[in-house]
Order: sequence, then C-alpha cells, then structure tokens
Amino acid sequence: MTLEEYKKLASEQDDWAPGWDAIDEAFQKLYPNQEPAHYATDLVKRALFGGDEYLDGYSIYESPKGCKHLVTYGMSELYTNEEAFGGEWSGWGYEMTIKLKEESNEDCMWAIDMLSNLARYTYTQKRFFEPLQFVAGNGTSIHIGVDSAITALLVVADTEAPGSDTVHGRVDFIQLVGITQNELEALKEDPVRAAVLVEAMKKENPFLITDMRRVKSYL
Repeated sequence: MTLEEYKKLASEQDDWAPGWDAIDEAFQKLYPNQEPAHYATDLVKRALFGGDEYLDGYSIYESPKGCKHLVTYGMSELYTNEEAFGGEWSGWGYEMTIKLKEESNEDCMWAIDMLSNLARYTYTQKRFFEPLQFVAGNGTSIHIGVDSAITALLVVADTEAPGSDTVHGRVDFIQLVGITQNELEALKEDPVRAAVLVEAMKKENPFLITDMRRVKSYL
C-alpha cells in the first residue's frame, strides 16, 4: 500500500483502524468464527484525555487448549496516523497476551488490571518488554488478594499468535507467563537461564498457560 492509497482509505472510512484490524486478523486465524469477549477501557480515563489508562481495550478468546487467551489493544498504533505509515515498528512493536487457566472471563479481570499496569509502565518509563525478560513483583501473588505461588512474570513470544507486518510497521505478540518466586530468584542470579526455564515448562505445558494453582518450580 502506498501513502496515497493509505490517505484515500483514511478519508473514505472515518472509523478505519488498520492496527486494530491487524490484531483481530491474527486472532481470527487462531480462533476462526469465534466472537471474543471484548472489554473497552473507560474513554475518559485514557491517557489521551489526561488519564492514566494507556490501552484502548482487551479481548478474551476461549482456547481449545483449555485456557482463556487475552490480548491487548494499544501498545501498537491502532488508528490512522500518516506519520506512522511505513514505520519499522508499529508503536512499541507489540501487543501483550496471557493465557490463563480460568473458568470464566470474570476470573480474568485481575490480569486485565495487570496488563494495564504493564502498559502504563512502558508508556511512562519508556521501557518496553522483550522475550526472556522477567518482571519481578513484590514477592506475593500476581493476583492481588489471592494466595498463589506465582509471584512474577516471564516474557516470551506468544506460543501461537504470529506477528505481522502492518501499514504502521511490525507488530509481534509477547506472552506473559506466570512464574514462581523460586524461578524468579534463579533468573535473578543468572538471567540466561530464562531459555532453560521456558523449555522445561514447555515439556509439560507446551502453550505456556499460566495456572495460578501451580506450585511446582522448574528451576
């Protein structure tokens, strides 16, 4: 697509959101004919209007792998922006995902809050996430108020959703995976062991689904 074609489409479709469409297309390939549960963030709370919410929404898909697959909207360039056209990366270059072993969408709301906090961190601190990084917590469950051995996160490339080259640049999907405090301490001592942890987890959990009931450590 040329810039002129891009401008023409933008002028013809007031609500055209090519970045948003790219996310939807990637997940429709994974979950054909499925209408996800979508949760839009409160418009007046968004950073654009002076608030502290940096994401526009989230979708939750029902995976046949026995989990809920969440994806964010807002780390990449969602809407028409001539300055972003043809860039190397769209926005921060990724959207975040997490796969949760939960029964209902309501049981996933805590993770939506967590993803919102991670987005806020990236936008305000100008620090983005990359695969095999870990995100340390405060030593307690990442699900605030619920006892769990899962106290931190590991970043990986989403095990199923491939990235794509959009009109605004590349967008990948990075998956957050819950890890135990023991695993976190091992990674703090030797970050290179992150790849070892991923492979060990995949032997029993190939899609790296976060189960907040997990107590076993793989390092």
